Amino acid sequence: MNITAVASKTHEEIYRVEDAGLGLVGFIALHSTQLGPAAGGLRMRPYISEDEALVDVTRLSEGMTYKNAAAGLALGGR
Repeated sequence: MNITAVASKTHEEIYRVEDAGLGLVGFIALHSTQLGPAAGGLRMRPYISEDEALVDVTRLSEGMTYKNAAAGLALGGR
């Protein structure tokens, strides 16, 4: 398994994860831990490109930050 950090100006951390033996490429994005530990979900679907997957994961994690804050939870978004 190969894990590589992806530079971001909008997220605390983003990682690209690859397991060539499984044919897996994925991204893990942590948007904010300002309110507490990050919480979120997992989306598994095929993407046309890695750029498309990266856009989706960053939108999902940012949305979770705002959703948790709106619910009054001491959680960030992942």
